[in-house]
Amino acid sequence: MSIEMVKEYYGRTLKGSDDLQTDACCDLDAIPPHIRTVLSEIHPDVTARYYGCGLVVPEKLEGAHVLDLGCGTGRDVFALAKLVGPTGSVTGVDMTAEQIGLAREHEQWHAARFGYDAPNTRFLDGYIEGLDALDIAPGSLDIIVSNCVINLSPDKEAVLKGAYRLLKPGGEIYFSDVYADRRLDARLRDDPVLLGECLAGALYWNDFLTLAKQAGFADPRLVTNRPLAIGDPAIAEKLGGASFHSATYRLFKIEGLEGSCEDYGQAVIYKGGVRHAEHRFTLDNHHVIEKGRVFPVCGNTFRMLKESRFAPHFEFIGDFGTHYGIFPGCGTNIPFMGGAADGETSGACC
Repeated sequence: MSIEMVKEYYGRTLKGSDDLQTDACCDLDAIPPHIRTVLSEIHPDVTARYYGCGLVVPEKLEGAHVLDLGCGTGRDVFALAKLVGPTGSVTGVDMTAEQIGLAREHEQWHAARFGYDAPNTRFLDGYIEGLDALDIAPGSLDIIVSNCVINLSPDKEAVLKGAYRLLKPGGEIYFSDVYADRRLDARLRDDPVLLGECLAGALYWNDFLTLAKQAGFADPRLVTNRPLAIGDPAIAEKLGGASFHSATYRLFKIEGLEGSCEDYGQAVIYKGGVRHAEHRFTLDNHHVIEKGRVFPVCGNTFRMLKESRFAPHFEFIGDFGTHYGIFPGCGTNIPFMGGAADGETSGACC
């Protein structure tokens, strides 16, 4: 896989979103009204060269310090800059000079648009495989996002390990990307279209879960996913029988999470107060927690809520004193193998 090939495709081959040949790097997810309003404030020159595949806007962003991996022209950076407010900050890193140059040209415009005295954004030239080389202090970030970029990286393990190092304890990487239902022929990565369209570099889902856990993210949580249609017959032929999903995961930096969903008789009660999630809070596609309802959870979920920025919004019932075995209903966290539908509120774990 050639980094120069990716630079060429995104820096010079693609002139805008309409040049994409598949919907793999297109955001087709439903956009909540408040996010749609924010996106309407982004400069059209920035949105015209947007190549994301999902929505990377987690809950409770006010005052957060955020990093966007592979920020491109900065659409997500500027949207998040509005949502974190003037006390927060958003840094974007990208290796494509043409895209990051356009992002920098629009920093002052967006600051003025949002009513800020100065930009709360910055853009760094660099590689997402080399986060240690960036001017970002270890343990300083609340959230790291990425939108259909990690699949383009030739060293995904380095990306995840670098992200873990930069996050605060209890912080998270919340990102969308493309996954395959099998390991792909490595020769596909020599095709600039298949690579640039976010297909040839897609990880086999089980390899991703393994890499995430090796990087320190013990319990990856699937938030949303959708199957990708490969409409071009020539591209479909090259890919053989492989199937692809666009999926959003959240990975928390919490030391000592268990490898399985274990039952300690615990529960949480959502008290509300998270903006735009007043009546129900969505942790992942198995945990949609209604306000005021006693919601049974496994030990890992208990800790994800109690040791993160979400803690003030929950009551926590129980401790780790007694173990009752595997959490009832513990199932799959894999896009290709079903699992709970979005909106499930049964308390079933991942």
